[in-house]
Amino acid sequence: MINTSALGRAASTGATRYDDGGAPPRGRRPRWRRAGRAVALPLLSVLVFLGLWQSAAVSGIWSETFVPPLGKIWAAFVDMSTTHDGVRGYGDYLLWEHLYMTLRRVFLGVTVGVLAGVALGVAMGSVPWVRRVLEPWLTFLRALPPLAYFFLLVIWLGIDEAPKITLLALAALPPAAVATTAAVASTPVPLVEAARALGGSRWDVLRDVVFPAALPETFTGVRLSVGIAYSSVVAAELFNGIPGIGGVVKDASNYNNTPAVLVGIVAIGLSGLIIDAVLRAAETRAVPWRGKA
Repeated sequence: MINTSALGRAASTGATRYDDGGAPPRGRRPRWRRAGRAVALPLLSVLVFLGLWQSAAVSGIWSETFVPPLGKIWAAFVDMSTTHDGVRGYGDYLLWEHLYMTLRRVFLGVTVGVLAGVALGVAMGSVPWVRRVLEPWLTFLRALPPLAYFFLLVIWLGIDEAPKITLLALAALPPAAVATTAAVASTPVPLVEAARALGGSRWDVLRDVVFPAALPETFTGVRLSVGIAYSSVVAAELFNGIPGIGGVVKDASNYNNTPAVLVGIVAIGLSGLIIDAVLRAAETRAVPWRGKA
């Protein structure tokens, strides 16, 4: 085996050595300043957007039904998060309860879809005839919008949790499968041949060579799967979607309750950002060699 620890020590030593005796090159900003800038710029963009929204709301150009002021959106958030005048949240559920049910559905659907997609990707990337058989079906499924088959799932599975989770799983499967297939198929052939020459079995080659090489692109596929599943939440919760953020958005839109719709959209977007950040952190820890080899 290659002494990867020695290579790592050499790389880390080389990465911190400078011609001027160890001092960082001039012009490089301190880490705290770079971190502050990374936080300040997104925050500034949010403040600018909120300012533009409020200006459009108070200008009178559009009706409050289309562009409600920030105060009404905040009031809707408070109403949906508390019990007021004997009314509990929205549809008798608090906002966090709606969000919990949506995240639960997304988690279950994405877990099933990603596991199936990765398994299919490994099989399709490793066995050519499996890829030839399954790739047309995978492409067909990837081209379908979720609403195209959601009503069929409702007919088959009813209106409870089964069609929602199945829809999210079907939405999450293609990105994971495509990314894993491409990653497995592009594993460097010399590494595979070297592992076989050293007596590695098929499973040894998959475990020690193919899986580590495919892991970075597989993580990309997982992130795409989560994003696509999240974009399908409203479709998945069209029927019997309360409790659920998608159900709130759909129900509130029926009554032109724009503030509640916007609260639901923001809740979906912010939770999606947090989940993506968690996935990126997990990717950084699980695949530290990405971009360095």
